Amino acid sequence: MTSLTDSERVALANTALYEAMEQGDHGAMSRLWLDDPDLEVSCVHPGWPVLRGRGEVLRSYALIMANTDYIQFFLTDVEVSVMADTAMVTCTENILSGAPAEEEGQLGPLVGQLVVATNVFRRTEDGWKVWAHHGSPVLAERDDDAAAGNAEGPDDDPDQLLP
Repeated sequence: MTSLTDSERVALANTALYEAMEQGDHGAMSRLWLDDPDLEVSCVHPGWPVLRGRGEVLRSYALIMANTDYIQFFLTDVEVSVMADTAMVTCTENILSGAPAEEEGQLGPLVGQLVVATNVFRRTEDGWKVWAHHGSPVLAERDDDAAAGNAEGPDDDPDQLLP
């Protein structure tokens, strides 16, 4: 059996982050985040302000887990970069979550969302740990015409120009 590369280890740590969230496992989430007094962790959930410090970050995950009936992440566009003891993962989080149910014992309506994320990891004696997470919602879908440069842009419509 061959040993894993740093990139493979980081990819596994990244997957574990999302699995902890899906399972509502706050203990696993806590073990995945960096616990180093010399390095402050940070987190930006979509639409939230920057959270700084391990306690504040982990409280945010506890709050999200407590108020989410169901969540599943389908990660796409995953890219891993490693330089020495720091690694960065960028990906698209295709999120399916259950809104609160109207009746006890029922699953609420499912809601889909796209978020682009950057996760930064630091190598420790216990493996790769999350140092920072930043998630931004994707507000517009890219169509093939826009990607090819054939779509109308703000320059084509004076009503869309910024003041």
